[in-house]
Amino acid sequence: MNLLDYLVPFALALGLLILVHELGHYLVARWCGVKVLRFSIGFGKPLVVKRAGRDGTEWALAAFPLGGYVKMLDEREGPVAAEELHRSFNRQNVYRRFAIVAAGPIANFLLAIVLYWGLFVAGTDELRPRVALSDTPAIAQAAGIRDGDLVVSIDDEPVRSWQDLRWMLLQHVLDSRELVLKVRTLEGVEAFRRLDLRGVAIDEGNTDLIARIGLRPWRPHIPAIVGKISDDGAAARAGMQSGDEVLAIDGREIDAWGDLVASVRGAPGRSLPFEIRRGETILTLQVTPDEASENGERIGRIGVGVAEPAPGGVSMFGEVRYGVAEGLARAVGQTWDTSVLSLKMIGRMFTGEVSWKNLSGPVTIADYAGQTAQLGLSHYLKFVALISISLGVLNLLPIPVLDGGHLLYYTVEIIKGGPIPERVMEIGQQIGLVLLVMLMAFAFYNDINRLISG
Repeated sequence: MNLLDYLVPFALALGLLILVHELGHYLVARWCGVKVLRFSIGFGKPLVVKRAGRDGTEWALAAFPLGGYVKMLDEREGPVAAEELHRSFNRQNVYRRFAIVAAGPIANFLLAIVLYWGLFVAGTDELRPRVALSDTPAIAQAAGIRDGDLVVSIDDEPVRSWQDLRWMLLQHVLDSRELVLKVRTLEGVEAFRRLDLRGVAIDEGNTDLIARIGLRPWRPHIPAIVGKISDDGAAARAGMQSGDEVLAIDGREIDAWGDLVASVRGAPGRSLPFEIRRGETILTLQVTPDEASENGERIGRIGVGVAEPAPGGVSMFGEVRYGVAEGLARAVGQTWDTSVLSLKMIGRMFTGEVSWKNLSGPVTIADYAGQTAQLGLSHYLKFVALISISLGVLNLLPIPVLDGGHLLYYTVEIIKGGPIPERVMEIGQQIGLVLLVMLMAFAFYNDINRLISG
């Protein structure tokens, strides 16, 4: 993957999230009768400006793209004609101002719900939650977990995919307690495993949580038989066909699909002789793996997928699909659970229970945008939904400058029956700006540190 493979998915995701957030502010402001002067994607000097609508609203694209704003008519920012005073933001009652400001984060949550809903209803191929013991299996081994166990539920909550398993374990690690896992063994026998997560902490993001618990995805013995072939991949260019069985690569015998993957990953840009069996014929093809990047490491890829398992075999993947109503309920639940988890993580960062090194900035986000885009549309849309939730939660934090800071002011105004003094708000804005700059600086530092350490 080159730089554009990261920047383009990142720019598309960021642009969509900013657009939706600001549209939330804009639409509710218009609904409340407030005049909107400018709708801007980005900060700083406008690069493109177009006036539209009966109010001549300026629609702008600005130079610094990490954000946006909706500028409304407001007496605090300039003189307002007498006939338009009723359309000024500052003249609206506190409940309307509250609704206008809250609409931005709410729009981000709604976007996440819509994306999750569409994915849940359309259905996606997911890795099944079938586990194996990792190289450090102490916790999982103590629970009695065996290679090949399919996790059916955790504390009676259904688990339908590997992603479900990861997500639920992450949530329960914060609770620091014992879980009851219902599993189905390879022999088809249902059993219960008691997994003790007390003492398991979320570290600085350097180690996968499931690996520290002692688990990894279970993999059956998979022969090196080629399934789907990407039209623009190295395998297609070399003449490889679906159904080919790879016998050897660069003189090294290939016994299973994992051997093929390891050989290809370790040879980016280097021509490799592939010995393959096609029907009754043995052929040799020269395949040059394309270069790609994964977590800062150069790897090779040839654009092939594993063949479907023989009938009666144990498949690693399965389709996860929900009905319209169930999908909507699950989408709302997923958005709510992610929001709550994000708030818990932030709270535990402040108390020191979770390291601040888990905080990520735009570089890490761009990295994940590129990686998920390469995995496919469903993975990319899940990533966009997750970032949309994070943006909504961030903006609701009670920090002056952010939407949550303004909502805090309005809440106090409702309680005390009058507005907060302008001087107090100005001081709050200055403090909030300093806090925000510090958070951004720390996130950038973490990004750079991850790049250097790999």
